[in-house]
Amino acid sequence: MTFKLYDTLSRSLTDFKPIRPGRASLYVCGPTVYDHAHIGHARASVAFDVLARHLKASGHELDYVRNYTDIDDKIIVRARERGLDWKEMAEGFIKSFSEDMAELNCLEPTRAPRATEYIQEMLDDISKIVENGHAYVLDGDVYFDVASLESYGRLSGREIESAEPGARVEVNDRKKNPADFALWKASKPGEPSWPSPWGPGRPGWHIECSTMSAKLLGDSFDIHGGGQDLVFPHHENEMAQSAALGRPMANIWTHNGFVNINREKMSKSLGNTFNVKEIFKLFPPEVLRFFLLSSHYRGPVDFSDEALRESSRGLERIYRTVEAAFDFLGIPGDGAPSELPTTDGEGEIPEAAVFREKFSEALDDDLNTSGALGHLFDAVRLLNKKMTAGDKTAAKSLLKVLFSFGDELGLKFSEPRAFLKRFGEIGLARFKGETENRSPELIEEMVAEREKARSRKDWTEADRLRDELAKLGVVLEDKGAQTSWRFS
Repeated sequence: MTFKLYDTLSRSLTDFKPIRPGRASLYVCGPTVYDHAHIGHARASVAFDVLARHLKASGHELDYVRNYTDIDDKIIVRARERGLDWKEMAEGFIKSFSEDMAELNCLEPTRAPRATEYIQEMLDDISKIVENGHAYVLDGDVYFDVASLESYGRLSGREIESAEPGARVEVNDRKKNPADFALWKASKPGEPSWPSPWGPGRPGWHIECSTMSAKLLGDSFDIHGGGQDLVFPHHENEMAQSAALGRPMANIWTHNGFVNINREKMSKSLGNTFNVKEIFKLFPPEVLRFFLLSSHYRGPVDFSDEALRESSRGLERIYRTVEAAFDFLGIPGDGAPSELPTTDGEGEIPEAAVFREKFSEALDDDLNTSGALGHLFDAVRLLNKKMTAGDKTAAKSLLKVLFSFGDELGLKFSEPRAFLKRFGEIGLARFKGETENRSPELIEEMVAEREKARSRKDWTEADRLRDELAKLGVVLEDKGAQTSWRFS
């Protein structure tokens, strides 16, 4: 099956055909670094990480560029509010973002340029846009003239007249058109600036990606990605700038959907953003990744504590099965596929080949990760059956399938005990925070009381205690007369 990806420009699923056979090029708009990463950043990063992983798994060499906007009005304002040097603050948040994405097991891009590293190249591009008649100078500012470009609005489907001012397009009565946007901004006293033909200033937000994508990937490249909120104005304006420079830019434009908090679109103006560092205190990073993979990347996703708990339970089931398979196959510690023991007459069982085919078909269909996870759970269920039947050859074959699925989805199935250890530690910390100084000793007492109820066959009381423990996020496992427990 040919890999199909939704193209925002054509509004259709499009066959992926790389410009250079065997080599894929991907540019993704990264964060403006004036704060720590939030769940919206996590969603975009995970979505395009799966795209990068699938391209590589499909046999393509990958040129993957994700930028950092390290100079912007928001950065200047935040640094001033905190009494910090803007550059040091931006560097600190770049480091923070990189750490968070590593926790989410996102691949490092091939290159991660900063806007301030390409000021001269942006100046060259702005000068050419002015020379080509698509921009005008106004008291040290340079504005793109959207009316000069007949194709403006193709990506977003907006007419120039309907384009709302604001949204990082400066409202300025002096502009020819409210939708005209800044290519270069004259600096105000005390602001960082660079020399230019129009006076000291700094680049506008939109020009940086037009310039850096061309410098690092060429005038034409395969895929340009970002959040749905970037379709307009950012990507529309990128496309306009590149057209004014005679550059075709991306063959496919693809965008991930919004994150809703309690069914409301996440936005900083509503004050309902969630810092991923705070989420990581309550759930392992892999749980957040699994949650994001459970929905199609283009659709909205509803974020809530209960949604993370549900993802937590599903992911734990997978890891418990993998851990059981390690014990069944005699694998010490956390093992990699190459370390799995061999068996006589070993080979991939037919079901494993079917799972691989269906999994690849799901991802080839516009990165249908929820469908891919469905095939993954089918493999987990079959692995449990094969272990029950004592079939080590089948168990090993299916374990390798799970490892390969995990690699493509960015889930570390080859490290079950490391995950379960962290899962338990974070669950304990969350329990302590939610129960106001209640300790695990209380749970031990409740479990002991339940065991007494079971021994006297008081099933009503035993079930009541199980339900009470479940409300505290405690999972019980009865093995004969003995009961163990863990946090969900």
